[in-house]
Amino acid sequence: MPILQDRNHSLQLPPLSLYVHIPWCVRKCPYCDFNSHQASRDHTDTEYALPQADYVAQLRRDLISQLPWVQGRKLRSIFFGGGTPSLFSPEAIGQILIMAEELVGFSENIEITLEANPGTFEQAKFTGYRAAGVNRLSIGVQSFSSSQLHNLGRIHSGEEASEALGMARKAGFDNINLDLMHGLPGQTEAEALEDLQRAVSLAPEHISWYQLTIEPNTAFYSAPPSTPGSQLIASMQSHGREFLASEGYFRYEVSAYSGRGLESRHNLNYWGFGDYLGIGAGAHGKVSLPAEGKILRSRRTRTPRDYLSIAPQGGELLQRALAEPHIDSIEFSDLPLEFLMNALRLVEGVPVDTFERYTGLSLEALQRHWPGLMAMDLVQPLERRIAASAFGFDYLDEILQRFLEQA
Repeated sequence: MPILQDRNHSLQLPPLSLYVHIPWCVRKCPYCDFNSHQASRDHTDTEYALPQADYVAQLRRDLISQLPWVQGRKLRSIFFGGGTPSLFSPEAIGQILIMAEELVGFSENIEITLEANPGTFEQAKFTGYRAAGVNRLSIGVQSFSSSQLHNLGRIHSGEEASEALGMARKAGFDNINLDLMHGLPGQTEAEALEDLQRAVSLAPEHISWYQLTIEPNTAFYSAPPSTPGSQLIASMQSHGREFLASEGYFRYEVSAYSGRGLESRHNLNYWGFGDYLGIGAGAHGKVSLPAEGKILRSRRTRTPRDYLSIAPQGGELLQRALAEPHIDSIEFSDLPLEFLMNALRLVEGVPVDTFERYTGLSLEALQRHWPGLMAMDLVQPLERRIAASAFGFDYLDEILQRFLEQA
């Protein structure tokens, strides 16, 4: 079914980002449901036996196969996620960046983020990553508590986490995110706040502070740990947000806090219903095709062995081989909900005209549902922005459910 609802509201191209998935980890964490696979040591037992050259070559073929989706745009951001991307050498990361700039092109002031663990093995590479063109690090601290790091299956210490940020500064990074979790097994509110205090003392530009959730297909799902109850979680979150605000970190997304102007551009593009190409084993993408009146979602084949085994072919043939059966058009009827699932994650929401431009739908597709949501104080008026109310922001699932019931 075509996406375009009427001739007055045609689908337009949003900004474009690139996601690069590096699927290997030193060890699979018991809470992790991402597409990650344990790396093995090489014969020296000092490095990891990763097929970096072959993987970079396949990433190049993968990106080339998606070039018809670029449609004249340059990349506004690149994000290396995983897995643990910092297991790859700076040389390999640099080759990927050269490839992306050559094939697609970079916007001015492009943001290039690489996820890294705090261990000394990764720290030693920070200078190389900065020289390769990475300008933002996201360091997976999760907690500074030794006991909690053990519970989470992490292989670094709290001291290494602190040292990692210092090493990143020495390497020239002036835009750093720290990932922290709360609601950990047996965690008290004081312990959760202590983690935040230690993070803030390191003065990162950005903090991602999110609740531990028990996901299917994880070790924690098979043997769930005892985690804090909902009332304690709510108190942790309330006092944690107050503390972060008092220290100059404003909450701009469900789990994201930063100084003004230091929000993650890559995440803002996600939540603003922008487009992103996904390359690498299990990588997801979303692209708009105005000429066809379609918005596509795609996912590459998941396992590294399968991803690497797909033989070089022509662009369209390779595209099918890497993604089949995971390329789908978003149905016309699903677009409003898809848009809200993203946009409402932002505290300030998105401009009203974003909906019409990036979906091709008339705003009426939202307007007919809005009075009922406003009556429950879940959303703000549809004037300049599409956003949840201060009350509704803590009940995003309720908004989406109510929206579905009214559809």
